[in-house]
Amino acid sequence: MAAATIEGTEAVGHPAEEGGLPQLNPEFYASQIFWLAITFGLLFIVLSRVTLPKIASGLAARKSRIEGDLGAAEQSKKDASDALTAYEAALAQARSKALALADENRKRIVGEIENLKSAADAKAVEAMSKAETRIAAERTRAEGNIRSAAAEAAASIVERLIGAPVSGDEATRAVDGVKVQKA
Repeated sequence: MAAATIEGTEAVGHPAEEGGLPQLNPEFYASQIFWLAITFGLLFIVLSRVTLPKIASGLAARKSRIEGDLGAAEQSKKDASDALTAYEAALAQARSKALALADENRKRIVGEIENLKSAADAKAVEAMSKAETRIAAERTRAEGNIRSAAAEAAASIVERLIGAPVSGDEATRAVDGVKVQKA
C-alpha cells in the first residue's frame, strides 16, 4: 500500500513506515564523517592561518601596550616623587631663608631701636641738665629776690613796731643771720 502525501498523492518507492531522521540512519554515517572531516579541516586551516594570528597579534599588541603604559606610569610615579622631593627641599630652603631674613630684620630693628633709645636718653639727659641749670638759676634769683623782699618786709615790720626807720643794710644782715629750715 502506498502512503498518502500531504496533497493526497502517494509517495513512490518509500513506504510510510520507513521514515525518520536521515542523519541517524547508519547507511549515511560514512558520508557524514567524510564531510565532518572536510568541514573541521577547513575550519582548522582558516582559524590557524587567519583568525588565530590576528588574535595573537592583537593580544601581543595589547600586552605590549599594557607594559608600555605600566612603564610610563612607573616613570611618572618616579618623576612625581622626584618633583615632590625637589619641592620639599625648595620649601625647606625658602623657610630657612625666610627665618634668616626675619632674624636679620629683627636684629636690625632692635639695633635701630637701641640707637633711637640711646639718642632719646641723651636728649633727655641734656634736657634735664638744661632744666636743672635753669632751675638752679631761677632758685638763685628767687633767693636773691626773697632776701631783698624779706629785708624790706623786716624793715617795714620793725619800723611799724618800734616806729624807727631801719636801714636796708641792717635789715639784710638781720635776714642773712636767720637760718631757714627747708621742709
